[in-house]
Amino acid sequence: MSELVTGDAVVLGLRPARLPSRALALAIDLVVVWIVFILVSIGLAIATATLDEAASAAIAVATFLLVLVGGPIAVETLSHGRSLGKLACGLRVVRDDGGPIRFRHALVRGAMGVVEILMTLGVFACIASLVSARGRRLGDVFAGTLVVRERVSAGRGIAVPPPPPWLIGRFAGLDLSAVPDELWLAIRQYLTRMQQLDAEVGLSMAERLAGELAVRTGVPVPPGVPAAAYLAAVVNERQARDARRVFPAAQADPLRQGAMGVGSAPVGVVGPAGAVSSVAHGATVPPVAPLVPAAPVETGVPGAEEPGYRKPGTGFAPPA
Repeated sequence: MSELVTGDAVVLGLRPARLPSRALALAIDLVVVWIVFILVSIGLAIATATLDEAASAAIAVATFLLVLVGGPIAVETLSHGRSLGKLACGLRVVRDDGGPIRFRHALVRGAMGVVEILMTLGVFACIASLVSARGRRLGDVFAGTLVVRERVSAGRGIAVPPPPPWLIGRFAGLDLSAVPDELWLAIRQYLTRMQQLDAEVGLSMAERLAGELAVRTGVPVPPGVPAAAYLAAVVNERQARDARRVFPAAQADPLRQGAMGVGSAPVGVVGPAGAVSSVAHGATVPPVAPLVPAAPVETGVPGAEEPGYRKPGTGFAPPA
């Protein structure tokens, strides 16, 4: 799952698709379906040229149902809600709870599509999409589905919200080595988009992700800790460990590491007396200790051992 973070590999928290993008995706699908229907009809007409009119009519009706109705249903079922037009426009059909659609959802959408798209030339579908707050047509309402935008423009990244202060550092001894990257991605995307989800959907998602994380770590969720706060605290602990691994000199301050991001380069700061400190996400490296001059070495030059002696310059400058 490139962007989804549920166990069903469906992107959550994305904005519902509106009428223009859905109309474009539908137009692409209809063009493809009608081309296939015409080609199949021509082939069957040539193959059944010797049959009577009743048999030819029955074959034409069966072809219509199989290609124009059964084809989109099969494609949406096998592709989990992504037809060719939706794939081209970056759309996807999901359930109301964010999960992938099944055959019954695609069947209801396809059956209603015959009425509101094919038989009325899309007029009913357009009106329903304009009236609905989430752009759903009648087939989506009866099937309990929603068309969402699966591709969004790359903009400024959303930071993971910090955990409650009383949970920072509580999971320092947790073994996170068995947690897969897919689960980390799912947790991160949930945390960054949990405010956009329905309350019940967000709660069930948090509990499921917390349960999966507890199974991977071998430690159950502490009693009394909300699932979302538990996820945020564990992600904060992982970020702190990554920061300490990348920047070994970072101070082990949980409150300061909670604000760290993994991926920024340290910034050099020149302090007083030429001391240099390195600041990496709030962690400060102590200034470099000044060099202590070595004891004078016997050089054979008179007065070399005296405190105020300085070796004469030779005109040689060491390379920078």
